[in-house]
Amino acid sequence: MGIDGISILASISIGINPNLINAGGFLLSWHGVFTFVAVAVAVFLVVRWGSRQGMVTDVLYSASMWAIIGGIIGARALHVIDFWDEIYQYDFIRVFRVWEGGIAIFGAISGGFVGGSLYLLIRNSRWFLALWRPFAFLFGQPNRADLPRIGHLADVTAPALLVAMAIGRIGDVINGEHFAKVTDLPWGVIYTHPDSPGVGRPATHPAVAYELLFDLALLAVLWPLRHRLRPHGMFFALYAATYSVGRFFISFLRVEQNIYFGGLNEAQIVALIVIIITVPLLVWKAQIVRPTPGPRPARS
Repeated sequence: MGIDGISILASISIGINPNLINAGGFLLSWHGVFTFVAVAVAVFLVVRWGSRQGMVTDVLYSASMWAIIGGIIGARALHVIDFWDEIYQYDFIRVFRVWEGGIAIFGAISGGFVGGSLYLLIRNSRWFLALWRPFAFLFGQPNRADLPRIGHLADVTAPALLVAMAIGRIGDVINGEHFAKVTDLPWGVIYTHPDSPGVGRPATHPAVAYELLFDLALLAVLWPLRHRLRPHGMFFALYAATYSVGRFFISFLRVEQNIYFGGLNEAQIVALIVIIITVPLLVWKAQIVRPTPGPRPARS
């Protein structure tokens, strides 16, 4: 038996078709399906946990929709920036084919944060309420909403994001679109389906599976602190900092098409920026407090 045969026997083979639907110019991948599931689970958890802390469920759903829109824009924008020279400047229409894959997780996190924050900042503003009044016969009177603070909602969202990120990585594991470095470890992965982007490559590190496990481990570590960090927003900052550290080092096992200064890829550069912002913020402001009292009844 040759070396390639031994490598296959000592590795994990994934032969699943990465595409559920590929017809008439429409492509739906496992990546897209698990991304949808991840977003739905995140919204469910945010509404569930937020309502237990007295937040208005309608407000949580509205903020979630804004966060989803912002997350999609941010995730796609960062990916397009990274691959503009290689792909999108020659085929601009592909920028809008989000269902085909091609998103950046840091863009999704930052875009979602901006989108949800904009809703909380705009919803009760005078100009928005004035803009609403002519349409009162359709949507009701423009009353001020009972809005949570941005930091408080961000803290509630952080553990839901870790759950969603882990779910999303299942689709990445199936698709094989994120290349990693070659390994002879027994859990190296080989993709065998002809439509998989990773077909024909030798056994490689399952880097996205490492990140999936890291997300779940980080969730377990941070969960006991979710009610103990103050002021509000510090738990989200802790999530962003610790995830960025893990993603920075896991990315050394990935093979990226674009490398920037210092031999770092796009995700590592963004991770360093997040760390530079959040770590000093945590040192300066974060305090450990006693757990807050039990949840208040949810308001509808």
